[in-house]
Formats: sequence, C-alpha cells, structure tokens
Amino acid sequence: MLALKYLLMILGVGLFGSAGALVAYDIFLATQLRRLLGGRAGGEATREVGPLAARPFRPVRARLALQLAAAGALAILITQMIVVIPDGAAGVRISQISGARPGTLYPGVHLITPLVDSVAIYDTREQVYTTLASENPKLKGDILNVQAREGLNVGLAVSVRYRLDSKRLDSIHTNLPQPVGEQVVAPVVSTVYRQLAPNYITREIFATKREELRTKAAEAITARLASDGILVREVLLRDLQLPAEYAKGLEGLLLKEQENERLGTEQEIKQKEVKIAELEAEAQKSREVKQAEAQAQVRVLQAKAEADAMQYTLPLKQKQIEQTKLEAQARKEATLENAEAAAQAKIIDSKAEVERQKNLADAEANRIRVTAAADAERMKYEASVLKQNPMLIQKIIAERLSDKLQIMMVPIDGKNFFANDVLRSAFSSVGSGDDPDDPPPVQRKSQRRQ
Repeated sequence: MLALKYLLMILGVGLFGSAGALVAYDIFLATQLRRLLGGRAGGEATREVGPLAARPFRPVRARLALQLAAAGALAILITQMIVVIPDGAAGVRISQISGARPGTLYPGVHLITPLVDSVAIYDTREQVYTTLASENPKLKGDILNVQAREGLNVGLAVSVRYRLDSKRLDSIHTNLPQPVGEQVVAPVVSTVYRQLAPNYITREIFATKREELRTKAAEAITARLASDGILVREVLLRDLQLPAEYAKGLEGLLLKEQENERLGTEQEIKQKEVKIAELEAEAQKSREVKQAEAQAQVRVLQAKAEADAMQYTLPLKQKQIEQTKLEAQARKEATLENAEAAAQAKIIDSKAEVERQKNLADAEANRIRVTAAADAERMKYEASVLKQNPMLIQKIIAERLSDKLQIMMVPIDGKNFFANDVLRSAFSSVGSGDDPDDPPPVQRKSQRRQ
C-alpha cells in the first residue's frame, strides 16, 4: 500500500508537470510564429507571409491541460487519503473542523478524509529521559541539582524509562505540550526530586537513604505522569555529585570514622584475647588440679592393690620356688635319661653299621665269585665253540672291521698277522673264477699301494 501511495504521488506530479509543459509548449509556438510574422518587411515578404497571416494561429490546448491537471490532482488526493502508520508508533486523526478525534490508529494502513483530516504520529516505544549530575561535554542532557536539608546543592544523575499510552493519544495530543519528553517528563522529574531532597541531609542522600529517595521519587513520578497518559517503566538514580568542599570534609570524616571503627575493633580483639587468655589459664588450672587428683587416686589405688597383692604374694612365691625345684629335678632326671638313651642309640647305631658293612662285604665277595664263575664258564663255552668253528673268529673280526676299514695294507709274507688267514679265505672264493696267473686281490692291492 505504501508503494501504491508513492506511485500515485509520482503519477500526480507527472500529470501536473505534463499539463504545465503542454500549455507552455503551445504558448511558445504561438510566440515564435508571431515573432516571425512581425519581423518581415517589404512587399515580397508580405506576399510570402500573406497566406500565413490569413490563417488563424493554433489555439492553446487548455482543455487537455486541465484534464491532465485534474487527473494529477485526483492522484495526489488519493495519496492524501492513504496513511501508513509504521511499527512502534501510533497515530491520532485530527479533523480541521472538530479537532482530534477519539480512537488510535495503530501500525498499518488507514484511510482518512483528504483536505479535512490529518494524522499526528507518535512514537509509542520506550524512551529514556536522562539528567546529568554535573557538566560533561561528552554527554548530553539536563543538569539536575537539588538542595538537601543543610542547603547544599547535590547533583543527581537520573534516568527515566517511559512510553506513551497508545490508548490515550488523543488526550495527549489535545492537552500536553510537544515534545512530551522535554515539556512534560523533564519538569515532573526535576520537581519531584527537588521536593523530596530537602527531607534528607546530604549524607543520607549519599549513603544510607539513597534507595529510599529513589523509591519515593519513582512512585511520585509514576503517579503524576500516569495521569497524563505517560507510563513509567523504571526510575534509576545512577550517580550523585556532592559539593567539592563537602566531599573533602566527608572523605576526612569517613576516614576518621574508619579509624575509630578500626581502633574499636582492635580494642574488642584485645579484650577478647585477654578473656581467652583468662579462660585458657582457668582451664589449665582445672586440668592440673584434676590431673593431681587423678594421680593421687591412682597412687592410693596402687598402694591398696599392692597391700592386697602382698597377702597372696608369699604363698605364691613359695609355690613358685617349689615348682622351680621340681622342674630342676625333672630336667636333671630327663637329662640323665636322655644321655643313657643317646649312648644306647649310639651303640645300636655302631652295631648296625658294622653289620651293614659286613653284609656289603659278603655281597661284594659273592658277586665277584659269581661273576668270575660266569666269566670262566663263558670263556670255556666260547673256547669250545671256536674250537669247533675256527672260522667264526675270522667272521667276527671281518664284521667289526668292515664298517671302519676301507683299504688295508698287509705284508704278503706275514706269518704272525692274524688277518692273513681271514683275508685269504675271504678272497679265495672270489679269485677262483679268474686267471690262475693273477695274484690274489690282497697282493694286487699291495702292489698298487707300493
């Protein structure tokens, strides 16, 4: 809708411009034509221009221009009927006849009577009115000074958050001066604080009753502005500015009070330390008395116990002496018995050792006899076997030598070498099928080695 309003406004302005341009163009043409006709002289010029002079001039197109102007006025009039209220704002319809009309125009598009009604737009968002405690070139705002009970000027930095009641905008527009923040809120805030400040002394405003002053001022400001349709959200007292001389004196006084409080605190601490020392001394005395009484009672009890024990100590000692004698006699007898038993045991052990050695000697002698008899019997048997089979020893020697001996050199004429007969008998069967002139294999090997 806002775009349509601007479009119609541009269209109306364009139509007005077109109407004016059209009329100006027609007037310009007529002026140029008259100038041309009036500037010619002589008969030839009169003859040339005569036909043109007889022709009437072109009239100005006033009707078309009026139609364009009417269309432009209608477009602009339509734009005056459309009112757009932005977000965070509200409007009041004001009639040129009856004044402000009741009711509020909220954000959106509204239609009004053109040339009769107009709309006053107010910001309904929260606003902040701020005062300064002293002059500060970096900050903007009114300086608020109030007088305390002593007559000293105290600067207050106050912030008030408020907004306009959208339901009462017609009353605000009719009754309150504009702008509301400067003309209504500022005087109310200043007046309330200046009325309440004389009820307090400067030190109370600065220290103990600052929150009380702020609370009362907030209640008074809220009540006064609410009657005018202004809703107060919060009143803050940000800072205080004391007079320079008073601030110095107050600082010195505070330092003295702090020193006095420090001394009082130290005195209390000392008193408490003295009291603690007295209590500790009394406690130590009580502990020592109780310990002495306890020790005396313990000694008495020990003496009684010793006296009672002495009645049973002598018989007990006599019994212990008798028991000791009996134990010594028992140990003596046990020692003698153990010595006799040890001697008998040694005798028995020596006899057993002699018997064992004798048995071992008999067993060894018997084993030797048996072994010798067995060897003799085996040799007799082997002798009988070798006697019956003389070639058996040669076979045994050959079997034992065959794995370890590859080539053997023996003398041909060896008479005492036991292997000659074995070798001859071994190779006799192999050489029987050969040439009789050939030497025995053993001899051939011997010759090759030579």
